[in-house]
Amino acid sequence: MKKIPDIELANISRYRGELMGAAMLFIILFHVGLSRGDPFYGLRRCGNVGVDMFLFLSGIGLWFSWTKHPSVSHFFKRRYLRIYPAWLIMACLYYIPRFDGHDWLDLILDITVNWDFWLHDELTFWYVPAIMMLYTFAPPYMKLIQRHPIYRWLPLCMVIWCVMVQWVLPIHQAVGHLEIFWSRVPIFFIGINMGQLVKEKRQIDGSGVWMLLLIWLLTFATCIYLEQVRHGHFPLFVERMLYIPFTLTSILLLNRIFRRTPKWLNRFFKLVGAVSLEAYLIHIHFVLCYIEPHHLGYWPTFLLTTAITLPLAWMLHKVIEKAENKLIAI
Repeated sequence: MKKIPDIELANISRYRGELMGAAMLFIILFHVGLSRGDPFYGLRRCGNVGVDMFLFLSGIGLWFSWTKHPSVSHFFKRRYLRIYPAWLIMACLYYIPRFDGHDWLDLILDITVNWDFWLHDELTFWYVPAIMMLYTFAPPYMKLIQRHPIYRWLPLCMVIWCVMVQWVLPIHQAVGHLEIFWSRVPIFFIGINMGQLVKEKRQIDGSGVWMLLLIWLLTFATCIYLEQVRHGHFPLFVERMLYIPFTLTSILLLNRIFRRTPKWLNRFFKLVGAVSLEAYLIHIHFVLCYIEPHHLGYWPTFLLTTAITLPLAWMLHKVIEKAENKLIAI
């Protein structure tokens, strides 16, 4: 009997671009509207796991960057130069035309840090302020686990915190509106923890693929059922705790798929991954909102949104890249 190839954790790094691209497409699928009664509704809602995939992969990337250059100033310079210019451009294009001329402070804070997300759970571009907040706490966490590896278990405390936010009433009343943020914190720091294993090119025995498939099927099937049948009748953070094993197994299984897919397909996913931040900022409020009123159907809307978003995202990426290169040259 032919031995099943080992699961190479280094493939998470090798196919990082493709995985980011897949996550971005999952998110677009999630954002395209669909009737609750549609049989595809639960599956479409599972596209939300793309956010968790982004955060997990970001955590791994941060560990690689940090262990190569363990400098806080270098860390923040690299991270914010990647996110902030694109964010400022798209935030200005979104918020300024909607400004009523009264609360200038609110406008400035929305453009700079998406202030209303932290105050009122206003979800426009929520991922950007969330990831910037996680970046803020990443260096001290990485320093901590380098000195005291036992603190790699801290993500379990973060899961407990999510339960507290949901059901401990004083905490829920104070910060419960940020559930969408709290429930994504554990997977980000698990990604940082995983970074060392990926960097060391650890392997899992090939027979473990059956365990991965079992965990993936259990979490995937449960998420589909919850969304298709029980949507609106359970706290969303419960499903996002399922997203933790769902994300891990999905990424490891996708790696095995990307090993076998044609090079042209991998290049496409890698291209989407390279402009995933820009695509995230553009696709909902600058493309999808103009397509959905035409009621073209779910798949035509998704395909058209993707086809328009990707060139715009690529252009924004190139404009910012060119501006940054000029600043560096000066």
